[in-house]
Amino acid sequence: MLKIDVHTHILPRDIPLWRDRFGYGGFIHLEHIDECSATMLRDDGHRFREIESNCWSPERRIEECDAVGVDVQVLSTVPVMFSYWAKPEDGAEVARFLNDDIAEHVARYPRRFVGLATLPMQEAGLALKELERSKQNGFAGIEIGTNVNQLNLSEPQFFEIFAACEELGMAVFVHPWEMMGQADMQKYWLPWLVGMPAESSRAICSLIFSGVLERLPRLRILFAHGGGSFPATLGRIEHGFNVRPDLCAVDNPHSPRKYLNRMYFDSLVHERSKLEFLISLVGSDQIALGTDYPFPLGEETPGSLIDSLDLDEAIKEMLLHGAALNWLDRKKHDFIST
Repeated sequence: MLKIDVHTHILPRDIPLWRDRFGYGGFIHLEHIDECSATMLRDDGHRFREIESNCWSPERRIEECDAVGVDVQVLSTVPVMFSYWAKPEDGAEVARFLNDDIAEHVARYPRRFVGLATLPMQEAGLALKELERSKQNGFAGIEIGTNVNQLNLSEPQFFEIFAACEELGMAVFVHPWEMMGQADMQKYWLPWLVGMPAESSRAICSLIFSGVLERLPRLRILFAHGGGSFPATLGRIEHGFNVRPDLCAVDNPHSPRKYLNRMYFDSLVHERSKLEFLISLVGSDQIALGTDYPFPLGEETPGSLIDSLDLDEAIKEMLLHGAALNWLDRKKHDFIST
C-alpha cells in the first residue's frame, strides 16, 4: 500500500555562514562532526541540535524509507531556518538557497520526493516572487510558520500570499515555530511540549476568526501535529465564539466548526485515542500520514499508529496516501506505475 509522509524536514549539507555575507547574526549553519553527523549551530555558538546524514542526504533518506515502507516523502525545511526576523532581501536569499536544494532532490528523485518551499514571509512582495518561482520549479506548495515575528497569520499583509496559493493551486503546510511564551518556560522542554500545540491552535483560530478560510474556500491547508491543541479544545473555542461574539465574531460571523472540512491535518498525534478522535472529528480524508522525520518527536515507524487501529482498507488507504494526494493535488500514478 502506497505510503506518503507529508511531514519531513531536510537541510542542505553545506550552509553558508550568512553572518559573514549579511553582516549580522542569528542564522543557523552546520558544523560537521564526521561524514554521518553534524551539529546545527547558530552563528553565536548556540547549539540547536545534533543531526545525522539523513537530514541532508537523499540517498540515506531513501534507504531508510525503503526499510520502513515509505514510498514518498514531502520535503520541507527545518522551521528554525525560516529566518523571518532577517532583513527581507536577506531572508529572500536564504529562502532561495534552501528551496534550490530541495528542488535538486526532487528533480533527481521525482517519484520519491515532493517539495514544499519556504518564503520570506516578512515582506509580502518578496514572498510572492519566491512563491511564483517555486511554482515554476515544480514545488507542490509551501511551508510557513504559525506566526511571523509574533504576528498572527490573520494579519492583512499575509492574505495576498494565501490568495496567491489558492490561485496557483499551491498547498500550504503550517508548522509551529517561535513558540509564544517560550522565554517563560525554558525548563523541561516545555516550548516543544506545551508551546508547539498551542502555536498550531493559534494559527488555526487566527485563520478562522479573521475570515481567511471563509474568503479562500479552495485553499488547501494542512496543520502539523494533528492541529496541535485545536481539535481537543474546539468545544471551548466554539463556546467562546457563541457567548462572546463581540470579541470573537468581529471579522467572521460563522462558527469555527464550519471550517473543519476546509483543513487537513497530519497523523502525528502520538496515541491511538487521539487519532481515533481526530478521525471522528474531521474524517480520514482530511488526515495524512506525517512523521516529523528525522527528528525525535516524530513517529519512529511511519504509519505504525495508523496500523494499530482497527480500520477497513479504504480508510487506511486514505490515511496513508489518499488525503496526502488530495492535499498536494497529485495522482497516485505520479509515484507508482499502475
